[in-house]
Parts: sequence; structure tokens; C-alpha cells
Amino acid sequence: MKLYKIYTLIVFFFSSNVIFGATDESLSAVIKIMFWLTVLMALFIAWLIFVYSEKNDYNGDLFLKPIIGFKNYATRMAPLDKESEILLDHDFDGIKELDNRVPPWFNFLFYGTMLFAAVYLINYHVIGSGQVQEDEYNSEMAAAQLERTILVKSGVFLNAETVTLKTDPAVLNEGKELYTKNCVSCHGNDGGGIVGPNLTDDYWIHGGGIKNVFTVISEGVPAKGMISWKTQLTPTQIQSVSSFVISMHGTNPANGKPAEGNKYVEADSTNSNI
Repeated sequence: MKLYKIYTLIVFFFSSNVIFGATDESLSAVIKIMFWLTVLMALFIAWLIFVYSEKNDYNGDLFLKPIIGFKNYATRMAPLDKESEILLDHDFDGIKELDNRVPPWFNFLFYGTMLFAAVYLINYHVIGSGQVQEDEYNSEMAAAQLERTILVKSGVFLNAETVTLKTDPAVLNEGKELYTKNCVSCHGNDGGGIVGPNLTDDYWIHGGGIKNVFTVISEGVPAKGMISWKTQLTPTQIQSVSSFVISMHGTNPANGKPAEGNKYVEADSTNSNI
């Protein structure tokens, strides 16, 4: 491939990055890179002109000699005309072996891995400044748990498994407003029950406690005519209503409906009165 084709491809690569969403800072950096790339290309072309014209090197020997020399140094391979000197005596099915030296780049990688292993051992298992896989896992789990806690408190990650009973007056007032707006037609103003069951006694059809109440309000009971409220209320609002419903326990409203379902005893000590 000719030099101008290579240069064109490089310029096109940087130009495409500029066209498709580059910021001002990245645009400035790309312009600088393209400028110095052009300068280097111009110097390289000037050097080629000098070599091919002033030195009469029309075969490119002066150009290729440094490259070949570097290749021979990097590989430490014997030239083709000297391979007979390093040819081993043993022969197997017409195949012979050259006693070439190990290339320096291979030795560099080999000794580099030994050095890396020593540094890794000291850093991770002696000094302990680095995190081994177990420590890294525990650290990531702790960070994930912290993020989960933040999401739960913000209501983004609030569900039947993470919901907790709220006793704050502000939360209960919000729950009462939502209950009055959406629930009194079936459960009555005092929670004694009309079409729906009594919410103030010890008996629950689908289980008591904040998690069960949250689930029932969220998912609804279609067989009994109760709609799912998760499409109309946020998880935080459902938590507020659920907490208010539980707060009505034991109020014994007048004309309350007879008990329905099974008696529920909350295993959690914070809700043991339900």
C-alpha cells in the first residue's frame, strides 16, 4: 500500500471521530495529532527524496537496511547465507533443525512475567496493598448493598421484599389521604369494611404485615374485584397506604364486619401487635 493511501486512511479515521460527536476538547486534540502527523509525513517524504536522489539508492538499500538490521536484532536470527553454520546434525524424515538463538523479545516476555509475578506476590499477598479476588468481591458487594439501600430509601427499588413499616406522622397522613380517596368505598372510613374485609381486626384473608398488605394493594385481588394499584400509585405511595392500613389495627370501629380469613401473628417484633 502506498504511503499516501496509509496517510489518507489515518486522516479519515481521525476526521470521522471529529464528525461523529466530538467535543471541543477532543476536536482540539485531534487537530494537534493531525498536524504533527502531517509534519512527520513531510519529514519522512523529504528523507526518502534525499536517500533516493542524493545517495543514488534507487533500490532502497539505505531505506531497508535499518529495518532489516532492527529485525535481525529483535529476532537474533542468523541470515540465510549463514544458516548452514548453525544447522544441527540430527535429521528426522528429512527435517533438520536450526540452532537459532532465542529472540530477545521472547526473553523479555519470559523474564517480564517472572518480574510481574514477584511484584504481584508482594503487592497482593505480602504487603496486602492490592485486593485479591475475594477482597474485591466483598468490596463490590458492600458498594452494591450501599447503592441498594439508597435506592430503597428513595423509593426506586421499593417492592414487597424491601418495604418497611413507616410510623412517621407525615407518611401516615399521606397514606390516610390516599386511603380516603381510593379505599373508603370498599373498606369504609374507619376501616371496618363494606364490600371489602375489616382491616382493623387480627384476621387477614391474604396475610397481614407490611409486606403482605403492600403486595395486596400493589397487585390487587381481581377475583374479589380489587384492582391493582401499582399502575396508579408509586411504590412509595403504596408503602404509605399500607402503613396507614396497619396503623388502624385494634381501633375496633362501630359496625365493623365480622372477621374473615386467618388470624395473623407478625414474626417481626416491630409489627408484633398486628
